[in-house]
Amino acid sequence: MLTGWMSDVLAGIITVNQILTAGIAITAFSLFLYALSFNLRDRVARAFAIILLCVVVVFTAEALESSSDALQTVDMFLRLEWMGIVFLPAAYLHLSDGLLVASGKPSGRGRRTVVRVTYLVSAGFLLMLAFGYLLGPLVMDGQPAPHLQRTVWTEVFTAFYIGLMLLAWINFGRAYRRTLTRSGRRRMLYLLAGATAPALGSFPYLLYGSSLAGQHPFLFWGAAVVSNMLVGGLIVVMAYAVAFFGVSWPDRVVKTRLVKWIMRGPVTASVALGAMTIVRRIGDYFGVVYSGAVPTTMVTVVLLMEHTITLLAPIWERLIFYGRDRSDLALLQSMEDRLITQGDLRQFLEAVLAAVRDHLQSPSAFVAALDEAGPSLIVATGNPPLPKETNLAEALQAVNGKDEFTWGNYWIFPLHQRPETDEGQPALLGILGVARRPDQALVSEQRQALARLTGRAVQALQDRRLQRSVFRSLEDLEPEVDMIQRWRAAGRYDSSAGMLADTLPPESDLVNLVKDALTHYWGGPKLTSSPLLQLQIVRQAFREHNDSPSNALRSILRQAVDSVRPEGERRFTGEWILYNILEMKFIEGRKVRDVAARLAMSEADLYRKQRVAIEEAARAISSMETERQMQLNGKEAG
Repeated sequence: MLTGWMSDVLAGIITVNQILTAGIAITAFSLFLYALSFNLRDRVARAFAIILLCVVVVFTAEALESSSDALQTVDMFLRLEWMGIVFLPAAYLHLSDGLLVASGKPSGRGRRTVVRVTYLVSAGFLLMLAFGYLLGPLVMDGQPAPHLQRTVWTEVFTAFYIGLMLLAWINFGRAYRRTLTRSGRRRMLYLLAGATAPALGSFPYLLYGSSLAGQHPFLFWGAAVVSNMLVGGLIVVMAYAVAFFGVSWPDRVVKTRLVKWIMRGPVTASVALGAMTIVRRIGDYFGVVYSGAVPTTMVTVVLLMEHTITLLAPIWERLIFYGRDRSDLALLQSMEDRLITQGDLRQFLEAVLAAVRDHLQSPSAFVAALDEAGPSLIVATGNPPLPKETNLAEALQAVNGKDEFTWGNYWIFPLHQRPETDEGQPALLGILGVARRPDQALVSEQRQALARLTGRAVQALQDRRLQRSVFRSLEDLEPEVDMIQRWRAAGRYDSSAGMLADTLPPESDLVNLVKDALTHYWGGPKLTSSPLLQLQIVRQAFREHNDSPSNALRSILRQAVDSVRPEGERRFTGEWILYNILEMKFIEGRKVRDVAARLAMSEADLYRKQRVAIEEAARAISSMETERQMQLNGKEAG
């Protein structure tokens, strides 16, 4: 028998365990959503998502059961809890098989069959749970807590659980030994350490009803608290390791995104839930049934956590994740924060023109920039506005080294780039035009103000030209950087295959790239700067199209569209819909309304069919690229 103070201590330990259980359920559910959102296409990530789902079911059911007193409710949650436990060993074996595949050991028919059989066996145990064979009736006053009575099949499942876990860990060890890169081995160790969490967290539930748990409640609940504390941390470690599978983002992006997700989601929710539980239990201790302090505590904790995360995130990102690249990345972040967008440029030049009009008492003014394609009007203010039919090219041609001249009803002030040296003629950036009265003349004070204001406009246009040059360089660099990141991601765990293979983009990315390239089929940045230009089939087509990347990619897109075409003469029947959509929408460049009317379908249906058609074209490009890579690998092997 437990004395009064021992009962209070045990109740406190159980309360802490309940808070930890709810926190684990929240963390696991948040990480499950993360897996669904970012890298579910990867086999390892899919298996990890199944494990997380099992953990969510186990710990959510446990948290709800511990706060219930009704017999039917407790029985329902305990059986729901075991639904997660039943599938956990099969999910572990699935994860270990995915890790072997990632490390370069293909999953043969034998391993795939074993994984499927274990899921079927788990489904069989689930049926036994539903019909009362796996577990018996509810023992409400059982020790150390209410539980379902054990049966012979419970012992069989325990042996099945332990056996599959041992087999999974053998595969984990094989995958670790096959990983050669230092970063890959380090993350594999993180994954193996984190993989102990779900097994460690669910195993205590297998002990319910055993003599050990009933005779030593302090030992059981103390071990449960320690186990849950380890589980909460190890699940995060495991999620961190799995986050790198199936993505080609830089490491800092993966780390930053995951940590922000965890801090704003499970950490904030768990801290708020723990604070609410403690405040409520304190109220119960003093006999207060309900206290307004509970919702007040929740709101205060959530606001404080969000505010703290927002303030500290830039600091810990720089200190923890940037490493030796801290200065370069800080410069990029600073550039992003201070970037002059088109809206910012127009707003600044509007302020400049307002000051010019104020000094000259002019009703209107404008600024035009000189680009590669010719003059373009940046901003025009005042009334009457600059007429749309105004030919700005005439004004630019009339500059001819002049510092100021009249052009119709406007004063024109050329905006020249500030030269770095005194040698050479400064480049013309654009012009500033100010409406004038026929008899109006400029006085010295107005000229001084104009010199300063035109200098502001020159600085803005000069920064605009420099930014556009930087952006063009980044667009040219993007396909190369994207390919290097894919090679780097592919070589994390399977060094030989990852570095030798010309990796295709993931299927969903490939579909989007094909859609973008088709959208700019007849010219545009989504064609000329497309990552598809790095495909071997496109490089092969360079020579056939006079080394023109755009024409080479256009020819590959044409082949992909033609692969969707049925045999025979073109018709407008059901079997020709996919081809007709690609041909009319992208090759012929017709409007969506016209294509939908010609094919006798709604625009919404057209967009659905268009997605299917683009997927077929992307599949054709993938097949052509795979065949080309096999040819190249055969030549290299020969």
